[in-house]
Amino acid sequence: MTVQTPLASCNVFLDLLAREAAPVEFEEPVASARAAGATPETLAQLEAAKLTALRVSAGMRRQARREAELTALFDLAGDLAGLRDLDAILEAIVRRARRLLNADIAYVTLNDDECGETRMRMTDGSISAAFRRLRIPLGDGLGGLVAQTAMPYSTEHYLRDPQFRHQAFIDAAVAEEALVAILGVPMRVGSRVIGVLYAANRTERPFAPEQAVLLGSLAAHAALAIGTARLLAETRATVEELDAVNGRLRARGAAIERAAQAHDRMTALVVKGGDAGDVAAVVTEVLGGTLYVLDAAGRCLVASGGAVPPAEDDLPAVTAAAHPRGGTTRHGDLWVTPISTPGEVLGTLALRTDADLDDADRRILERAALVTALAMLLRRSPAEAEARVQGELLDDLLDGKVGQRTGGWSDGWATDGATDGVTDGVTDGVTGRTGGGAADGVPGLEARIRRVGLERDVPYVVLSARCASPRHRGRAAFWAASYAAAAHGLAAARGEEVVLLLPGDVPGETARRVAKELGAALAAPVTVGAAGPVRDLSGVPAAHREARRCADTLLALDRMDDGADARELGFVGLLIGAHRDAKGFLEATLGPVLDYDARRGTSLVRTLETYFGSRCALSRTAERLHVHINTVHQRLHRVSRLLGEDWQEPERALEIQLALRLHRLRS
Repeated sequence: MTVQTPLASCNVFLDLLAREAAPVEFEEPVASARAAGATPETLAQLEAAKLTALRVSAGMRRQARREAELTALFDLAGDLAGLRDLDAILEAIVRRARRLLNADIAYVTLNDDECGETRMRMTDGSISAAFRRLRIPLGDGLGGLVAQTAMPYSTEHYLRDPQFRHQAFIDAAVAEEALVAILGVPMRVGSRVIGVLYAANRTERPFAPEQAVLLGSLAAHAALAIGTARLLAETRATVEELDAVNGRLRARGAAIERAAQAHDRMTALVVKGGDAGDVAAVVTEVLGGTLYVLDAAGRCLVASGGAVPPAEDDLPAVTAAAHPRGGTTRHGDLWVTPISTPGEVLGTLALRTDADLDDADRRILERAALVTALAMLLRRSPAEAEARVQGELLDDLLDGKVGQRTGGWSDGWATDGATDGVTDGVTDGVTGRTGGGAADGVPGLEARIRRVGLERDVPYVVLSARCASPRHRGRAAFWAASYAAAAHGLAAARGEEVVLLLPGDVPGETARRVAKELGAALAAPVTVGAAGPVRDLSGVPAAHREARRCADTLLALDRMDDGADARELGFVGLLIGAHRDAKGFLEATLGPVLDYDARRGTSLVRTLETYFGSRCALSRTAERLHVHINTVHQRLHRVSRLLGEDWQEPERALEIQLALRLHRLRS
């Protein structure tokens, strides 16, 4: 066999380099020369040429790979430049990373600083649903180490690597994905790490340093594209927000113009003599729906379009919803706003509409309330004159200037001057006589009574209302006059109290209603004492005195913002009541027990007396009654069912003991 010269052998290596032969082919010329018996010098030259050729071949492969990587990066940059959707950008990144690094899987996580965690956003090559749903606390796992150090990190075996903090659920997801070798590089925008880009293998194939550099280049492109996408999204959101703001400004300008026009129309109506109904018509024309005009007591004065007003039981709540905060507020399906002046609440506007009123619409409703207040004030003078007429008439009734005839209200609304016409001998302030009839002492009284609308054969209650502050008495008097006129009654201010004469036969209930409604109108506590019912004019002075005593008692008991009559004050009412109604007190306190004993022949009353006399000791009570203690317990349980579970509370127990003593005395 012919031995090749060193120069010929070098040409062989050049041919191998030219055709980009595999590294193993470079061993063949040396092996052939050794087989042909070449000298050691020749073999040494060939070995040196081989090593040089292999170095050149490796450099050529690295250059080719680098060119391919640069081409891939260039292509990726072009692809990313055309993408605006974040998910599309992330999908392109992980797909390209997996191909360039020849990895089994590539994935990317993004940090959520507000939630304190990093979320899996995109994967390529994943087979585990749990892995794709991973949410990792910041600082945990390999990604936590990369994010904290802002440096790449590669591990040959993730589950056995102690360099980062493991979490059981993360390790379980990695094991389910069967990942072994993992490389992670940070994605940074400026100095802030926004996420981590990973490449991973399912075998122990560690990643080379140049692969970490390549993945870092991909991460840099990804961070830039993500930042650009977020900036574009923020810019788009800002532009949309600016468009929305401009739209709202245009709408607000139109609403302000509409409100101004509505205000001008309403003001012009009042100037021309229009009333609250005319204002309500304008409001419903502009805002739609139905508008109700309520007075300070919650009574409906106007319902636009002839609509049916809210239920009468709801009206006080509607009025209370508008006060004392002012402004327009929502109450059920109504928008309510107070009709008020700086020192007084005149009523309420309530708009029923399915629409949700914006600020401009609410201003229209509030302007309507202001114009309605103006219209009410313009009509107040005649109303105040009428209130004075009512007040003077009630003053005459309270002073005993009207008597009675047998059978109730007299046909002539006056008496014949008999002394029984005034129950307490009140001196007539006009004639100076006691018990004088209306016809004798108060000329025209019959006409005055008929003009205010007092009805015959109708029971009336007398109320004495007290305001917490003297500065409220003027407003309270005006409110009472309006309330009484609407109820076909009378009202008058007398010193520190406001007196009302109202149709009805339940004085306590009427007192509580007036206390609540007047208190809401004044935004201050009001205490109301009540008496009655009275069925003739001559009973008014005595009823008034009892109502005053009730109000005094309520104030003494610190029951502010409340109302009651003598019968409702328990034994206190028994003391202050004009008729000393012991039977009524017994029925109110012990009635169910007395009735039960009468029907069943039981001894509940005797058991109660013995129980209280034994200082509420069950065993001692049983001994005194000569019965078993269970019998006492059963009887007291029956008392609880008849009188209520609170019958042993100190206040009720005192009244029950007084009633028991009174019952024994009457028996």
